[in-house]
Amino acid sequence: MTDQPAPGDKAPRAYRRGRGHRFENRVMTFAAGLGLIPHSTVLITRGRKTGQRRENPITVLDHGGRQWLVAPYGPVPWVLNARAAGRVEIRRRGRTRAYRVTEAGPEQAGPVLKDYVRIATVTRAYFVADKDDPAEAFSAEADRHPVFELTPAD
Repeated sequence: MTDQPAPGDKAPRAYRRGRGHRFENRVMTFAAGLGLIPHSTVLITRGRKTGQRRENPITVLDHGGRQWLVAPYGPVPWVLNARAAGRVEIRRRGRTRAYRVTEAGPEQAGPVLKDYVRIATVTRAYFVADKDDPAEAFSAEADRHPVFELTPAD
């Protein structure tokens, strides 16, 4: 028995950090912080083990009158840091705001994920669900793509 998808089934792409990852992250973080990349901002977390400040470019999604963070590549370090701290900071165009984060369950995450892949097209390969699938298809894979609601901490 193998873990290979059945014929016709789509296997999501696995996220792997390449050699140029750090350089690319720095460039994208700089550009996102200046507001040069549509929908992108800088996510600031504190390392859960080191306490060091960590910055990552990220898309903040407005959905249903609320703001959301989506982890299209799975439980990467910023996700683990946000879970541990329960709060993050977002910087865009030189302005930084603090937020509380609340992780969404599958039913709530599904519609957010569906909207996310419509906007962040480069991440579609990491999802089994297709952009035209119903929200329920995205709910089914919400455990692989954590979603957090942002609430201002002020």
